[in-house]
Amino acid sequence: LNGNKIMRIIKPFFIGIIGLFLFSWLLSLLIPSSVKVSRTVIVNDTVSKVYVQVADFHNWKNWHPMFASKEVTINFLNKDCDVLYNNKTTHLIFRSADSASIKFLLKADGENDIENEIVIQSLPQQKVTQVEWRSITKLRWYPWDKFYGIFIDKLTGPGYESALNGLKTYMESAH
Repeated sequence: LNGNKIMRIIKPFFIGIIGLFLFSWLLSLLIPSSVKVSRTVIVNDTVSKVYVQVADFHNWKNWHPMFASKEVTINFLNKDCDVLYNNKTTHLIFRSADSASIKFLLKADGENDIENEIVIQSLPQQKVTQVEWRSITKLRWYPWDKFYGIFIDKLTGPGYESALNGLKTYMESAH
């Protein structure tokens, strides 16, 4: 085989790869650059008691499965904390809190930043408290990042649900 024959074989392959990348990139432009995930639970307790558990990361060991795990190391830094699990550190950076919500940023090396808000509100007619965990994941422009965004709800939603159910169980049990 001489150089011309090899180039005739390789050239369509490279053109196909470049075309596939361009098509994927153009298709990814149609996908939003942020993904919102939300989960809600109803707790049979007062807003003030629920707020105390949610507003301080120290109290998360009472109800959040990750914080309660023996395999996790947690370092508290004022209002922030670092969670070490499987040699990977995740930073929870406290943003703000008011009487109805807490906002924090979840930041992990090599991962997309996730803005979180836990909203607590009273439902007086039912004498219960509604707790909603909202997260917004900012996606980079890479096509694979955008396509990953399609699955974020299925990947992260169960974790939020588990944490909220842990909060409900803790608040409704005699503690």
